[in-house]
Amino acid sequence: MRAICLASAMSTLIGSTAHAGIIDWPAELQHCHALRENIAPLLQAGEGISAARKKIPGAEPR
Repeated sequence: MRAICLASAMSTLIGSTAHAGIIDWPAELQHCHALRENIAPLLQAGEGISAARKKIPGAEPR
């Protein structure tokens, strides 16, 4: 999750330096929080799928 926020901030930083714009850090932080809220349920669902796969013979990751 931190990698996503860091990548988002870096892309904004790189993009803004090309235009010599000012970075709105509070807005970037809010964007990261919104991403975290949207991704958290997906990650939790993925953990549930992983647990279910362990119970199915032959479904383990290779």
